Amino acid sequence: MTVRVLTGITTTGTPHLGNYAGAIRPAIAASRDPGVESFFFLADYHALIKADDPQRVARSRLEIAATWLACGLDPQRVTFYRQSDIVEIPQLTWLLTCVAAKGLLNRAHAYKAAVDKNLASGEDPDYGVTAGLYMYPVLMAADILAFGAHKVPVGRDQIQHIEMARDIGQRFNHLYGDPWRQATGNGGEPLVLPEVQIDENVATLPGLDGRKMSKSYDNTIPLFAPPAELKKLVMSIVTDSRAPGEPKDTEGSTLFQLYQAFATPPQTEEMRHAFAEGIGWGDAKQRLFVLVDETVAPMREQYAQLIDRPAQLEEILLEGARKARDVTVPLLDGLQRAVGLGRFSAPGAAAAKKKATAAKLPQIKQYREADGRFHFKLVDGDGRLLLQGDGHGSPREAGQVIARLRREGLDALHEMELRTVGLLGERIGTLGGDLAGVDEILDALRQLAEAEA
Repeated sequence: MTVRVLTGITTTGTPHLGNYAGAIRPAIAASRDPGVESFFFLADYHALIKADDPQRVARSRLEIAATWLACGLDPQRVTFYRQSDIVEIPQLTWLLTCVAAKGLLNRAHAYKAAVDKNLASGEDPDYGVTAGLYMYPVLMAADILAFGAHKVPVGRDQIQHIEMARDIGQRFNHLYGDPWRQATGNGGEPLVLPEVQIDENVATLPGLDGRKMSKSYDNTIPLFAPPAELKKLVMSIVTDSRAPGEPKDTEGSTLFQLYQAFATPPQTEEMRHAFAEGIGWGDAKQRLFVLVDETVAPMREQYAQLIDRPAQLEEILLEGARKARDVTVPLLDGLQRAVGLGRFSAPGAAAAKKKATAAKLPQIKQYREADGRFHFKLVDGDGRLLLQGDGHGSPREAGQVIARLRREGLDALHEMELRTVGLLGERIGTLGGDLAGVDEILDALRQLAEAEA
């Protein structure tokens, strides 16, 4: 079974070394697992809860998108998109808002912390608390539930939000499971309930002053700082007063922890030995600078190129949004019908029409060939082949082409050379028997659309 994993990145600042070692690097490595289907998104709606500076949010979106790609995220392998490009997310947020218990939201850590801070300072409990902060868990639940994510990698401080997403999703399933099954003809539950994924081996790096590296503490080292700035920051790391020649402890050493996060096991052991032998702090910092700079230099160059080409980033993210909406559009269509927001129809008319025409409706069938590739074909009501889809490496890829065919086919389908068929110039398959043509395919697609309306 393919496991669907979703990761969100809030766009409120510039990525630093701690972000890279603790989140970016392990997430990208995990995305290369053939058994994982990964979704990565820029959480720019979430950013509006924390930042009210439009320029800061806009710049952060650009920097974070460029960072993930420069660090090796493959947009061909994963679905990489902006939260704000997926219109189904705010739609789902409202559906979930209407079932989310206020008492549950009252217990959210961020809201409680804001209330406690106000009470401690003698203010009204809700002073400065926006509805955005209060509803943050519902938006996060929509981010996750819209994609049927099985696992969500988070830090321990975020576990509550995943648990709340499960609670809200479970409540929706309880209320609307039967209407959804009746509306869609699918079994199971409307919403997949996610599980928390905690990686105990992921490092939390210390900052310049020894505390957790965080923008809140102003103790970060920007991931792609120019070499001169990087060296200056590394040299400013707080150390103790032990002189060269005096043995130094690796335990609790900010400098050693940073070095270990970027070093190979042999390099780490070599530095551990150097600490025991009394390496001077200046020499140790120089070694750290050289190691980090060698690691990030190739990525820094790629990052600079991407920052200078925002149109390229835009194209990548829009393509990611298209892939993402192949998942969210059909889900929201079914959910809206389940809650009573579908199109008008006479009582029983849709069911009667479906029963009367099902036997003669065209069908799109998916299957796997002996070579391991995944195909689809469109046949008419009599089973005659109209369109033979090309082979794909996974059922998801084949499903995406089918979704595009359903969504864009009436406007973009055309015949290419040698009886091949394409969407907007991109080949998707070949015509069926000698008598089949594009007009017959379009007619079949219309029949399917009308039957599903």
